[in-house]
Amino acid sequence: MGEVELSCRAYVKMYLHACLFPRCSINGLLLSSNSAGGAVCVTDCVPLLHSHLPLAPITQLALTQVDVWCSQTQQRIVGYYQANACVSDSSPTPCALKIADKISEQFDNAVLLMLDGSKMSSDYRVPPIVMYERKDSRWLLKDKHTIMLRQWEETRAIAGQMLESGDHTLLVDFDSHLDDITKDWTNQKLNTKIAELASPANGNI
Repeated sequence: MGEVELSCRAYVKMYLHACLFPRCSINGLLLSSNSAGGAVCVTDCVPLLHSHLPLAPITQLALTQVDVWCSQTQQRIVGYYQANACVSDSSPTPCALKIADKISEQFDNAVLLMLDGSKMSSDYRVPPIVMYERKDSRWLLKDKHTIMLRQWEETRAIAGQMLESGDHTLLVDFDSHLDDITKDWTNQKLNTKIAELASPANGNI
């Protein structure tokens, strides 16, 4: 498997999801609008749950809905992310492996991304992520030199700025949507905010 590129939008939303529910395990799906060629470009993510992660019916419902939405928006599910409630533990849980396996049945180059809670502070110099790829029916650590997060300094600054200004409260995961179906789990409002902060007009790419 080749390189994986993580967009500013995808990283910021994962980071804000973890910050919104700091004492919970959280998970979500990684999406790509461009999965042609060797590299996997993760362009967006859909935050899923912050409670009862192993609950299969809710996960299946979420996967089905996200899949339908992706087919309508020319995107596809290319991976899975999770942060564990215990900040010092960034190992994939059986639940993470099970969902990642399911995704890899549909997409050969699927990735499993764990957020490292012990390195989540906004001044941390490298992305707090641990990535796995599937080889010979097992999920193995991916070489960090094949993981790209372009404009990391700007991305880190945007994530910190949004957390500081309380914008993380705009984030809606699938869990919250099930509690109140008027809430938009595609997070268009948050996407717009990230795009504004990342625009060249603000000195970022």
